[in-house]
Amino acid sequence: MIWRVFRFFLFQLAGGILGYRMALGVHPLEGAVAGMFVASASWVAWDLTRAQRLFRWLREGDITNPPAVAGLWGEAADRVRRLLRTRDRALHESEARLQEFLAAIQASPNGIILLDGGGRIEWCNQTAVEHFGLDARRDLQQHIGNLVRDPQFAAYQAGGDYAHDVAIPGPASTSSRPVRLSVHLHRYGEGRKLMMSRDITTLEQADAMRRDFVANVSHEIRTPLTVLAGFVETMQSLALGDADRQRYLGLMAQQAQRMQSLVDDLLTLSRLEGSPPPGMDEWVDVRQIMEHCTLEGRSLSEMMAPQGHVLTALMAQDCAVAGSRSELFSAAVNLVNNAVRYTPAGGNIQLLWRILEDGQGEFSVTDSGPGIAPEHLPRITERFYRVDRSRSRETGGTGLGLAIVKHVAHRHGAQLRIDSTPGRGSTFAIVIPASRIRAASAPA
Repeated sequence: MIWRVFRFFLFQLAGGILGYRMALGVHPLEGAVAGMFVASASWVAWDLTRAQRLFRWLREGDITNPPAVAGLWGEAADRVRRLLRTRDRALHESEARLQEFLAAIQASPNGIILLDGGGRIEWCNQTAVEHFGLDARRDLQQHIGNLVRDPQFAAYQAGGDYAHDVAIPGPASTSSRPVRLSVHLHRYGEGRKLMMSRDITTLEQADAMRRDFVANVSHEIRTPLTVLAGFVETMQSLALGDADRQRYLGLMAQQAQRMQSLVDDLLTLSRLEGSPPPGMDEWVDVRQIMEHCTLEGRSLSEMMAPQGHVLTALMAQDCAVAGSRSELFSAAVNLVNNAVRYTPAGGNIQLLWRILEDGQGEFSVTDSGPGIAPEHLPRITERFYRVDRSRSRETGGTGLGLAIVKHVAHRHGAQLRIDSTPGRGSTFAIVIPASRIRAASAPA
């Protein structure tokens, strides 16, 4: 600032001297004053020109091309340029942090929707789009109540008590494939709300399965226990002959065996779920599996019906399978036992082993039983799921056989295929991947 004032007086001095010399001999003092006035006006014009260049640069806003001016205006331009660069750097950093924050929210497994004070959508992540069937662009500034029309959510939003969440069906929910969403509102800012959603379908299904499992196990154990308690009370209170005593003891042994089978199957399932998958170091001869299943099937058939069943076993190729011997035997025997239990006396049961065109191995059991209706097939492998409960009680099954088969198949990378037609029988097949099949050492 001092240098600026000093230069102004230098301009005036130079103008006064020049005017004095030019008016020498006429009116030297007037010439000096006129020279000083012209010099001052010239300096002001020159200074305004530099200021104009600075103002034009400020209006254009291009901080990369500041004007080349000196003096006070140049220093002002330089300071403005540095301030603008600092501001832009801060804006870029804030934008980068905002984008990182939004990317983190996008990666969240929960749906997140930001609502303004009027309940309109300001932003939502992709998970929320999938949960509620939204369009991230079209539905911006749309009222959430117009897009999520569930009565429970409407009452929850209007109530204002957001200390808990509310469970509602998803827009894509159907009776065959239900979808359940947990929605929770949180207040923030000035009247704004954060709406979080998560898919709880699996949790509710697991909870329902747990309740059903406990109820089914309790029911399955209570029935034979009731029978045993009744027989024990009868034997304690009545004087029975040897024949009646033996008959009661036989029935009691039958019910005890039923409970033993149930406990064994539950322990088998627990072991399958808690142990690592079998490796490729143990090979099981398919011929041994077929022979074992045939003996087990015929033994059970003779116990259940005097005339038995027509049971045949066919092997297209003699092979070995990599996996757990006990698990493979258990899965195959369960399939054969199911076929025997649910096929009427005198019916046909066929065991078949073959190699498919793609190199996979298939062990199948086909029966001529009553078959299974299509609506039961998706749930037939669930624990304790029964198509006909009265029929299941008669056969003495535990309701866990197909669940064991499914677990064994998955642990070996195999698939359980079920093909059934009501009135024409069923086919249960375990398809084993080609990597677990090799030719047997013994000739067929």
